[in-house]
Amino acid sequence: MLTIQEINQLIEKLDQSTIEEFSYEASGAKIKLKKNTGDSKTNVVSQPVVQPQETIPQSKAETTTKSEVTTEATETKEEPQPKADYDHEIVSPMVGTFYSSPSPDKPVYVQVGDQVNEDSIVCIVEAMKLFNEIEADVNGTITEILAENGELVEYGQPLFRIKKA
Repeated sequence: MLTIQEINQLIEKLDQSTIEEFSYEASGAKIKLKKNTGDSKTNVVSQPVVQPQETIPQSKAETTTKSEVTTEATETKEEPQPKADYDHEIVSPMVGTFYSSPSPDKPVYVQVGDQVNEDSIVCIVEAMKLFNEIEADVNGTITEILAENGELVEYGQPLFRIKKA
């Protein structure tokens, strides 16, 4: 998720460039910037991904530049999900692409409800053409899978939640 400061920097760069329109989408957040060619204002909507543990308050920030672009951050409405019982999170050790199986034609490493032990491989994170197998590091049961196959993951991003045995 981009911060308001980063969005403002994008607006400034767009205003100074010859680019008329800019779109960005990552991890459920979508941002679209357009230069204003008339008197109307262009709205930029950012939709943050809401993690069950944290609440992101709805905020609204307006910034006016030469092209009078207005930014607006809104909270996405997600259906309430029951709280999963977990006491350990497996996080990504690097930035890369998350893969839930060794290859597209093979079954996934783990599913919700599967038992894992410390050396069980739960996924692969590809970084710079290197495929890194990620291990569970604890004994327990998978309660949630937080990443989608083929999704770009960040360093420290939670991938799985486990209820320790």
